[in-house]
Order: sequence, then structure tokens, then C-alpha cells
Amino acid sequence: MKHLLSIEELSGAQLEKLVDLACVLKKDRKASPQVLNGQQWALIFTKSSTRTRVSFEVGIRELGGSVMFLSGADIQLGRGEPIKDTARVMGRMIHGAVIRTFAQQDVVDFAQFSGIPTINALTDDEHPCQILADLQTIKERLGSWKGKRVCFLGDGDCNVARSWIWASARLGFDLVIGAPRHSNHRKSSCNVSPATA
Repeated sequence: MKHLLSIEELSGAQLEKLVDLACVLKKDRKASPQVLNGQQWALIFTKSSTRTRVSFEVGIRELGGSVMFLSGADIQLGRGEPIKDTARVMGRMIHGAVIRTFAQQDVVDFAQFSGIPTINALTDDEHPCQILADLQTIKERLGSWKGKRVCFLGDGDCNVARSWIWASARLGFDLVIGAPRHSNHRKSSCNVSPATA
């Protein structure tokens, strides 16, 4: 697996492997393998976040890499310069990118045209790293999600809910989404179930 763009694109086995690896790395952070030694990674955030930025900066550094932070004001991602051009240039200079932005297609295009490992740190469509962290917490606290019912309370038509739906479909646990009815009664785009995914 070169990129982490969405939960939808991952298999159940890949999800389990990622969570297992995260648990191992968390147990002894001082002994983290230096797999990113000598690498320069970019955090490209057109949507700000304190926790996401800090966790990725710390994680990349603990794995031996260096980090540069580029906010929406620092880069022309999607404004004036096409994504594919930005990606091609950056792909020649850095080793990987973590992107937190609006459009899922921007992350997909960046991964395709840069040729470097790309991680989706949040888009309007999905929030894969949040779900992986939540699955890790479930595993650490409860031993497994197998046979469990996960409840998500909040906006049922959002990136986190969508990623939970895909995780449920891939891993086979029960998922309940409790959400207020939207005042404009828009149709939810979260019509995925384990039977149809």
C-alpha cells in the first residue's frame, strides 16, 4: 500500500494490519524504527487543525523524517496552479505528503501526479486517519471490534460517518449512526451497508 487516501479503498486485512502496526509503534515510541530517515515530508493543510498537525509532525519525526508545514496561504493547491502541476513539482523534491483539504479528488490527483506516498488527513468525503485511530482505541480498550456495535453520534452525512460506514463494511462490525434530521431534509449520501459494499 503506497497511499492512504480513503477507508473505502482498503481491505479488511489492510485495516487490521494498519491498526496492529499502530499498536506496536505506540507501545515503545522511543524505539520507533527510523523508516523515514533522511526523508522530507510535507504537511499540506488548506484546512487547519491543531491535533492533526501535531500528531503528524511528531509521528514523522519519531520515524526519522523531517517535516515542512504548508498552509493554504503557502501553496497554490487548487488555486491558479493545477493540482497535477503542484504535485509533479513537489514529487521531485519531497518524499511524501500529508494533505488536509476540502476535495477528495485533490488528494487523489496529488497522489497520482506526484508519484510519492500521500496520506489523506481529512477531506470533505473521508477522514481515514480518524477512523484508524478510533479502531486502535477500540482494540486497545476492548480487545477487538469483532462482535461489537459501534455507535457514531453526530452529522450522519459527513466525512467521519462515511469512513465509519466503510470500516464497518470492510471489518464486519455493526455500526449505528445517530444523527439529527437536517432542517433542509437533504438526502444522505451515506447509503452503504456491509451487504452492498
